Amino acid sequence: MQPFELELVIEPQRWRQGRVAACRQALAAHGEPLRWAITAAEQRPEGQWLRLEAVLLV
Repeated sequence: MQPFELELVIEPQRWRQGRVAACRQALAAHGEPLRWAITAAEQRPEGQWLRLEAVLLV
């Protein structure tokens, strides 16, 4: 298990289609998420910026 932090920007059209799926997909690229949370969010011109904190199996 490993603590992990990730920042990502989700485009507006993708945000509406499935924000949870987008977060899980971004985390899965680094390992299997055991638990995760959005710890910060901000609207930016390019889309929704998020900071995720997770515990991953790698």
